[in-house]
Amino acid sequence: MIRSMTAFAACERAATGGQLACELRSVNHRFHELAVRAPEELRAIEPALRERVAQKVSRGKVDMVLRFRPVAGSRAELKLNQALLDQLAEAAQGAQTRFPGLRTEFTELLRYPGVVEEEALDQAGLQADALALLDETLAEFVAAREREGAKLAAVMRERIDGIERITGQVRDWLPEIRAALRAKLDGRLADLKLPLDPGRLEQEVVLNLQKIDVDEELDRLASHVAEARRVLGLPEAVGRRLDFLMQEFNREANTLGSKSVDSRTTQAAVELKVLIEQLREQVQNLE
Repeated sequence: MIRSMTAFAACERAATGGQLACELRSVNHRFHELAVRAPEELRAIEPALRERVAQKVSRGKVDMVLRFRPVAGSRAELKLNQALLDQLAEAAQGAQTRFPGLRTEFTELLRYPGVVEEEALDQAGLQADALALLDETLAEFVAAREREGAKLAAVMRERIDGIERITGQVRDWLPEIRAALRAKLDGRLADLKLPLDPGRLEQEVVLNLQKIDVDEELDRLASHVAEARRVLGLPEAVGRRLDFLMQEFNREANTLGSKSVDSRTTQAAVELKVLIEQLREQVQNLE
C-alpha cells in the first residue's frame, strides 16, 4: 500500500480521572523520527508510545502530542488526616496559651503538608486509556496516509505510462535513424571522390551505428517501468526502493540523450528527464 509521509489525525476520549486528547502529524523525512510531548502523568509509558508508532510508521518526521485534562469532581471527596490535624490543633492551642494575642486560622492548618489527603490517580487505568487512544489515533493517521498515497500513486502511474510511451516511440524511430545515418555517411564518402575498400566502409558504418546504439538503454528503461509498476503494488513501504529506481531511470535518460544524433531522440530524452524528475518529486513524499 502506497502511503504518503504527510498526514494529520486527532482523537479524544474520556479517560480515568479526566479527558485525554491525542494528535499525530508528520512531514517528509529521510528516516523515521518521532517527537513526543506528554503530560507528567504519562511520562512512564513514553517507550511504549514510541514502540506503537514505530510499528505503524517507518518513515517521516512525526510529532505526537498527548494532553490530559482532569475533570472536576472525578476524584474522591476531600479527606483529612484527622490524627495530624488533632496534633496541630493541640499545638495551636498551646501556642495561644503562651501567646494570648496569637490566633491560628483553620485554613492555615489545612495548608500544612499531609493534612489534606487526595486519593492517588489511577495511573495504570490512565495509561491503558492513553495507549488505547493512541491506537485509535494511529488507525486514523495511517488511513490518512493511505488516502494521500493513493492520490500520489495515481499521479506516478501517469508519469510511468508517459515514460513507456516515449520509450516505445524512440524504439520505432531507430530503424529510420540508422538508415538516415548510413545514407549520410555514404554521401560524405561520395563527396570525397576517393577509392575506399568496401570492407573498410562497412566497418566505419558499423562503428558509427554502435556509437548511437540505444537498444540497451531502451530495454533497461522498459525493465525499470515494469519494476516501478510492481513496486507500486507492494503492501509494504516502498519510498526508498522507488527513490533508488529513480536514479536508474535518470541514468538511462542521460545516456539516451548523449547518444542522440536525431532531434526527435534529443527531444525524447528531454521529455523523459522531465517525467523522471516529476516522479522523483512524488517519491520524496512516500513512506
